[in-house]
Parts: sequence; structure tokens; C-alpha cells
Amino acid sequence: MNDHHLAQVNIALPLEPLTSARLAGFVGALDEINALADAAPGFVWRLQTEDGDATAIRAFGDDRIIVNMTVWTSPETLAEFVYRSGHAPVMRRRRDWFAPFAEAYQALWWIPAGTVPTVADAEERITHLRTHGPTAHAFTFRTPFPAPNQPAPAPRLPEDLSCPA
Repeated sequence: MNDHHLAQVNIALPLEPLTSARLAGFVGALDEINALADAAPGFVWRLQTEDGDATAIRAFGDDRIIVNMTVWTSPETLAEFVYRSGHAPVMRRRRDWFAPFAEAYQALWWIPAGTVPTVADAEERITHLRTHGPTAHAFTFRTPFPAPNQPAPAPRLPEDLSCPA
């Protein structure tokens, strides 16, 4: 059993207020997507207010930025939810609703199982990623790091460099 879980944060800057007609598709999908996450294999926790979502929580000193933060048992379970569940079609529409960021807007990091990350933790991880690039402290799906006390995956040789049998 892994003694660490994977925390993730992503932030977004809506193109208009969440109450606008332009953001209605996003806001209308929140309950369904949150319920899908809550029931997904590997899901542990998500940031939310009494309203059941995190759209009222702000970060980075900007009242326009919204925060999504979750905890998962592994990068594989998070990736399955993000890219291969009912979340994927909604995510593909993000440019309809949110301004692109010039720098990192998502970060992953390992936490001891049973702990809950804070918004301050999330801000610090994104800031670290923006400043230092992917490290064991804050990384991305493209450049993952193993959980503490877990071996790094063995490097794979290209087919043409492998030793003949």
C-alpha cells in the first residue's frame, strides 16, 4: 500500500463572470463532473465549500481566478478521470470559458496519505513549478516524479539501442 497520495491543483481565469451566459455550460456541468470525480476509482478528496464546489475560493491574490484541487491514490487514477472519463469533453471546452495562462496553471505533488492540502500549499506548488520547472516538489503529467520511498521507473532504451539477445 502506498503511504502517499497525489495532490493536484489547477487554476482558471474565466473570460467572464461565472454568472454570465458564456459560462453557463461550465457552471451547469459542475455538479455532474464533481459527482463523477467523487465516484471515480482512486478519488480521495476535493476542495469544496458548503455549495459543493470550489468556485467561491480564490487564490493568487486575484478574485477572478478559480481553483480546483483534488487528491488521488495515483497519477494513473487521476489521468483516467481527467482524460478518459466524462470529464474529458468538458475539459476540451476550457478555451470557450477560460483565458489561457502563459505559465503553469496546474501542479501535482505527493502528500502523506490522510493529509489534506491547503490553497496556500497549492499556490506555493504552482509558484515553485513556474520558477523551477518540474521537480519532485511540484511536477506535471508530462514530467512526473515517483512518490517518496518509491523507486523511479527504469529508463527505457529505444528499440535500436537495446542489446540483442
